[in-house]
Amino acid sequence: MTRAPRVLTPAPVSFRVEIADLHAHLFRVTLTVLRPAEKQSLHLPVWIPGSYLVREFSKNLQNLQALQGGRRLKTEQLSKAQWSVDCVADVPLQVQYEVYAFDSSVRTAWLDAERGFFNGTSLFFQVKGQEALPHALELVPCAQVPAWKVATGLSARKVDRHGFGSYLANNYDTLVDCPVELGDFWSGSFEAYGIAHRFVVAGAPPSFDGGQLLKDTQAICEAELRFWHPEIVKNNSASRSTHKRESPIPFKNYLFMLNAVHDGYGGLEHCNSTALICTRKDLPRQPRTTLAPTTHKQPEGYTTLLGLISHEYFHTWNVKRLRPAELARYDYAQENYTALLWFFEGFTSYYDDLFLRHARLIDSTTYCKLLSKTINQVLQTPGRQLQSVAQASFDAWVKYYRQDENTPNATVSYYTKGALVALCLDLTLRAEGKTTLDNVMRGLWKRCDGGPMAESDLLAVLQELGGRSFAKEIKQWVHSTRELPLAELLEQHGLQVNKEPDQIAQQLGLRVKESGGLFIHQVLRDGVAEQAGFAAGDEWIAVEATSAKDGPWRMQTLEDLTLYTGKDRLVKAWIARDKRLQTLTLTMPKPSLAVRLSVRDAKDVNQWLEGPGS
Repeated sequence: MTRAPRVLTPAPVSFRVEIADLHAHLFRVTLTVLRPAEKQSLHLPVWIPGSYLVREFSKNLQNLQALQGGRRLKTEQLSKAQWSVDCVADVPLQVQYEVYAFDSSVRTAWLDAERGFFNGTSLFFQVKGQEALPHALELVPCAQVPAWKVATGLSARKVDRHGFGSYLANNYDTLVDCPVELGDFWSGSFEAYGIAHRFVVAGAPPSFDGGQLLKDTQAICEAELRFWHPEIVKNNSASRSTHKRESPIPFKNYLFMLNAVHDGYGGLEHCNSTALICTRKDLPRQPRTTLAPTTHKQPEGYTTLLGLISHEYFHTWNVKRLRPAELARYDYAQENYTALLWFFEGFTSYYDDLFLRHARLIDSTTYCKLLSKTINQVLQTPGRQLQSVAQASFDAWVKYYRQDENTPNATVSYYTKGALVALCLDLTLRAEGKTTLDNVMRGLWKRCDGGPMAESDLLAVLQELGGRSFAKEIKQWVHSTRELPLAELLEQHGLQVNKEPDQIAQQLGLRVKESGGLFIHQVLRDGVAEQAGFAAGDEWIAVEATSAKDGPWRMQTLEDLTLYTGKDRLVKAWIARDKRLQTLTLTMPKPSLAVRLSVRDAKDVNQWLEGPGS
């Protein structure tokens, strides 16, 4: 007996996405609204959740036209990202347009002959009044690239073996929270406590070791699942179907989408997926057998990639579900302010590398190196004395994502300092012996029912589990610019806080670019370079020691400075500013020191680093 083809019920709002022109980087989008309003308002988002900057996605929209019953309708643009369509109410409306897609970041959209990718915020209008209704998405295959496949976190309705076809989202928020990857990508999968996880990689080189990436990612995922849901350990032997029926895990499956490029790094979290970008050479590599025998060692950048994977996966709980109360409902038309990014990004940044240790992917020595780097990044930022980390969170829209030559002097990163706030809280709680930050995070999840939270919720859980008020610490560490008690707390937990000579750039108070010359990128406040008169944009051409008799020496890197100046305290720096040659008198700095952590008491350190607190 022949089975009748499945007929899909039309969704109230649906989008059809096809490739208009690979080489012109154009997607064609058709929006269908079954029951529009008489004057239907359409809005395109101006930002994407998780990346706090107005990005003006409408700049890439073109050839907009609206149709009803084959008749072209009048459309009026009301603002930079809002349109009104003059149509008949309750009669199906079609809106067709194209979107230019040539941004390789994880935040927008990309299309060329090798790969396609998009976030819904870049392609899909909000249909005013119908945002809460089901939204369908149809992905149309392109004959020019027959090998292409689809990867997305959306629920499939009816798709072919490559993934093209129809998908369904419960509402607009869910639709735009599921990015889509298109291409002939590598794909692998694994299970973590009965939950299916898929990993797709675009742009991988022949040396790529997909098996190693899957193994290590699985270890990270299982460690984080145990952290958030320790009860699943008791059911470890249960069947997959039992997990799906009874699991407290807030997603049914998870998708990692990684784009490997020549030079790039970043990630953006979503409810059941994440989009990642990394440098191709940082991928894990298969051992070479055709060369002389050597010790097989993964690239150092691979640890950084694993930290990124850990970070974005942790966001599945801490920012996508447990989120700032101000972001309980996203307003896609304007900035959504919160002073809590120090918690959501900073605490996630504390846990990302920590889970590499919990998963046994790094040892304590490597973790100390990673933590030392974070500490030095904060201590070497003059802006930490001017801006609190709560202010940095609120100012993300105008400062963090719009960095310039003055950024380190005027701001502090809510990622790095927020991570150190988490570190100080965790070590303080552990020293007092009543609880740990692990328990506080799980307590917050329970208190807020995995949903919106405020700073008052954190204070309440800290007091409940820690046995006292932590309002003083939060006020000093988060809402002021006071220094954090790092050395004291770290030494209480078995680490030795050492000091070693800092890099020459930090001693001078400079951030430079050494490519085709030596160019000044940033000048740090109160450093000897600022006192000498260096400015961002200068090219440092040569240096001359005051005692030298052989004239100036050409500079290529900062390391050349000590080579050509010897022990002289005063030197002459030759720079080019706006194509004019100038000389500056530079006083050589006194040696400054950077933090380097090491393990002093392995037992104390392992109590903290080897696994989540119970």
